[in-house]
Amino acid sequence: MASTAPVHPVDEVPRARQLAAFGLQHVLAMYAGAVAVPLIVGGAMRLPPADLAYLITADLLVCGMATLIQCVGFWRFGVRLPIMQGCTFAAVSPMVLIGTTGGGLPAIYGSVIVAGLAIVLLAPVFGKLLRFFPPLVTGTVILIIGVSLLPVAGNWAAGGAGSADFGAPKNLALAAFVLAVVLGVQRFAPVFLSRIAVLVGIAVGLAVAVPFGFTDFGGVKDADWVGISTPFHFGAPTFEVSAIVSMLVVALVCMTETTGDFIAVGEMTGRKVEPRSLADGLRADGLSTVLGGVFNTFPYTAYAQNVGLVGMTRVRSRWVVAAAGGMLVLLGLLPKLGAVVAAIPAPVLGGAGLVMFGTVAASGLRTLAEVDFRGNHNLTVVAVSVAVGVLPVGVPTIYDRFPDWFQTVMHSGISAGCLTAIVLNLLFNHLPAQGGSVGDTQSGGLPVGGGEQAVEKSREESV
Repeated sequence: MASTAPVHPVDEVPRARQLAAFGLQHVLAMYAGAVAVPLIVGGAMRLPPADLAYLITADLLVCGMATLIQCVGFWRFGVRLPIMQGCTFAAVSPMVLIGTTGGGLPAIYGSVIVAGLAIVLLAPVFGKLLRFFPPLVTGTVILIIGVSLLPVAGNWAAGGAGSADFGAPKNLALAAFVLAVVLGVQRFAPVFLSRIAVLVGIAVGLAVAVPFGFTDFGGVKDADWVGISTPFHFGAPTFEVSAIVSMLVVALVCMTETTGDFIAVGEMTGRKVEPRSLADGLRADGLSTVLGGVFNTFPYTAYAQNVGLVGMTRVRSRWVVAAAGGMLVLLGLLPKLGAVVAAIPAPVLGGAGLVMFGTVAASGLRTLAEVDFRGNHNLTVVAVSVAVGVLPVGVPTIYDRFPDWFQTVMHSGISAGCLTAIVLNLLFNHLPAQGGSVGDTQSGGLPVGGGEQAVEKSREESV
């Protein structure tokens, strides 16, 4: 009898009960971030509550569609890894500027559609750059992703940015309780429960939060049962040059961040990202962004918080995240269900987020453990890249006096750190050493006069 080829863990389809539990865990991990973008943009434009609610349901619907495209894939669209899609925060500042300076939502959506088409066209070119992402660069980027996300978990744990009781001891106590539950379940519970430790922690935290007055289910009563997002609900898109240029900068930032997320998930799942699959994933990002512009929402990218969940639970199936995408579609079509999820208190999410985001950072350290730091400048590459990446996280206003395009790139610690790591890797490991440089036994660079063979050897080692 012929033996069947083993199925890679990424392609395994868990049982329905596991799909539902693991998928819901992914939804809860990204929900707060997903709805934050439409809330921020709509709030800055002073949209009425009905329009804000419409933006949120449209966002959830397209989040689900984008996730399905990325995980399941069709033709040359989709990286076919457990990647959760959501609105990118890199686009918030440009969109607020476009929306509040006379262009309104139609100008935002026009620029989003053009940016999405540009990503689709640039995806094959970007895919060829994968050789510039050796473990030195990918480990550094993954580490920066995790460290950059930790303040998000901290804000949640304190009660959510802008909340009246931000930093209250009761909020931090609830977050600490959820963290303890997650760790306890992961350590002592049976295998299945340990893999949904985050979901269990959120559920137990919510059960504790209700009698202590942390929750407000008032929005559930007011939400509609059914809501369908129709194309160009806020009017036909307009195409303004300044808006398009700023959104194209956002597109490049998103492609850089998404590349880092894809590589991180590839490392965690044991399915390395190749140039072709990277291009397919970026092409899916572009298509999802175009759909965002058509269905009244915003640019889409891979969500780093869910990368941490993959690493923590060690559940590598892309069909789990596809199930989460299906749930998001339902939440987008059934606003009342979305309101129930939205009622989960921020401290509950914060306790779980500390584990997930810390896992991302730890995964970066694991990748860096494969890098040789002896007799070369690799330690400098990591040190400077992490410093540049963490700088806007620790000092959010540091680039406020710079031009908008510069802020768009550098305000994101992930893109700033990633670009720095790529440039420094090229500088120290790809370019031949010049007069006055440290010799090859000390720097990892090329000996002066090493010729083409030395250049090629250095390239192979660095890549």
